[in-house]
Amino acid sequence: MKLETRHLTVRYAGASRPALEDVTMCVPAGSLYAVLGPNGSGKSSLVRAIMGVTPLVAGEAVIGDRPVTAWKRGELARSVGVVSQSESIAFPLTVTELVGMGRYPHVGPLSAQSEADRKAIAHALSACDIDDLGARDVTTLSGGEFQRARIARALAQEPSALVLDEPTSSLDIRHQMAILELLRSSADQGMTVLLITHSLDLAAQFADRMLLLSRGRVAAEGPPAIVLREDILSEVYGWPLSVTTDPDRGTPRVEPQRRRSS
Repeated sequence: MKLETRHLTVRYAGASRPALEDVTMCVPAGSLYAVLGPNGSGKSSLVRAIMGVTPLVAGEAVIGDRPVTAWKRGELARSVGVVSQSESIAFPLTVTELVGMGRYPHVGPLSAQSEADRKAIAHALSACDIDDLGARDVTTLSGGEFQRARIARALAQEPSALVLDEPTSSLDIRHQMAILELLRSSADQGMTVLLITHSLDLAAQFADRMLLLSRGRVAAEGPPAIVLREDILSEVYGWPLSVTTDPDRGTPRVEPQRRRSS
């Protein structure tokens, strides 16, 4: 399932400039696509626009072969899984119950779970390395554990596409890599993955293509070697960065530099 934006512009009331301006991108079906940029560059606004929850000033977001506005919400929920940047749970819920919520678009919240539902939930718990946390109340989890449970919920949905806003931000190195390996494998098996991340190096290792945003506009788009260039990154991030090539993977390696004292 392809995800696309065409000359998309978003502006919030009272803002001095657009959150997104004339942003065009295409996430091919079965690819892992990373969106990068400094704080405030419009990454989360892009997620909200793609999912049709933010009004557009201009342009359109397209999912599959239809504008997002043409999708019924239940149909969209069955097709696209979303992991937002943050979330709070206001009532008692076990991890298994949270992950099971990913099945709601298929069966509804009051329907009994089928064997297929239980298998999808078990697979998602295992894929995110939280099998042993199933009976735990989600309010007792660490930030990283809770994040993995949220990703598992999206996987239990068995969508055609996944949209994730900084899904590895609370995770230790092992679980960062495990989740990214899982997303890469999912893309290789046909799932479309749109990943918002601050990690330039990890994006370079796993993404097929990437979009770099700066103040709501497209600064660069293409394969990692095209986007992750010293001149582009240093200008966008306002900090000196060096880019070398990883000798084993052949992917760009980005390293921030100390500023020289005058």
